[in-house]
Amino acid sequence: MKALIQLALIAAVVVVLLRMTTARGARTQAIRRLGMFAFAAFAVYSIIFPSVWVGLARSVGVGRGTDLVLYILVIAFLGYMMSTHLRFREMDVRFTRLSRRIALDEAAARHPEVASRSQGQPAATVMRPEDMTDVPDPEADPSDDPR
Repeated sequence: MKALIQLALIAAVVVVLLRMTTARGARTQAIRRLGMFAFAAFAVYSIIFPSVWVGLARSVGVGRGTDLVLYILVIAFLGYMMSTHLRFREMDVRFTRLSRRIALDEAAARHPEVASRSQGQPAATVMRPEDMTDVPDPEADPSDDPR
């Protein structure tokens, strides 16, 4: 029975890693919200009926309910850590693209003679519209655009 819980925990870790590295977008956010709601509901239930953990732990081969809670929290923390890492990495890429675009726009405004010479052929550092993979914000006010 102990091997069963070990296999289930390892499978849960693998599922968390695969889910966090392959999924993006609204569906992932919806699943995350549903998971948080289920976690909150189960937390309230386990506060009212604490013996549920002991019975659940014994049924999966763990000695104590507190050990099962610890295992589950480790998996939840791993998922949170992976999610946060991916979100920050994506933000870094967006900020880098934004700062490059601003720097190029400011350089062209300050030095129009250089910008006019390179109109025909973009330099290797110039970001073209096809380089931008971000979708424009539909709620953005077009009057705020400085161009």
